[in-house]
Amino acid sequence: GHIVLTAGLSTAASHGTGGAVSLTTGEGEPSTSGAVIIKTLNAGASGVSGTLSFTSGTASGGNSGQMVLATGSATNGEGGDIIVSVGKSKTDAGGDVWVTAGHSDSQSGGAVSLTTGEGTTDTSGAVVIKTMNAGTSGVSGMLSFTSGTASSGSSGEINMFTGSATNGKGGDFFLSIGSGDKYTGGHIVLTAGLSTAASHGTGGAVSLTTGEGEPSTSGAVIIK
Repeated sequence: GHIVLTAGLSTAASHGTGGAVSLTTGEGEPSTSGAVIIKTLNAGASGVSGTLSFTSGTASGGNSGQMVLATGSATNGEGGDIIVSVGKSKTDAGGDVWVTAGHSDSQSGGAVSLTTGEGTTDTSGAVVIKTMNAGTSGVSGMLSFTSGTASSGSSGEINMFTGSATNGKGGDFFLSIGSGDKYTGGHIVLTAGLSTAASHGTGGAVSLTTGEGEPSTSGAVIIK
């Protein structure tokens, strides 16, 4: 049988907010507070395990509800981790992780922002995007960074910068191919954009400029 937990409906003409459902664990004084565990049980021999669905309702006259997933602050320890992980498969491809921002019919689509934690007196956090190593008979996964197409304007830029430094040098930028012990080395191909415009259809330029030295020597270009 099912367990259905539904808060109260409000039909008030003014400020008629429906009732909330609140689930709070017990406080631990002076130790650990209680855990909230939401899980579906394992599937049988010929089925799939149950779905977990967390969805806010739709709205016709305002914004739909937010979904907030956050860990608390810590005074004498580190803030809690958030781990999003997909289970392992023995026979099929591994499950995907999809993060998709909202679609808009009349305005700009939603953004996807990934920001590391600030280090107030120390180093800020790192963003590490990598594919795992390949098995004995495959290739490692591809990394693809692509902006979408446009039908009545310019397509989106791709910007990659390191930050400025006040009492040090700006961060280095490395573009390097891994070594291999068979076949030729991997290529680096840098190609500017094609233009098919009937008038003034000039292709894109490739520009390589060293850093200005103020008040000393500018950087060198070394091709060897």
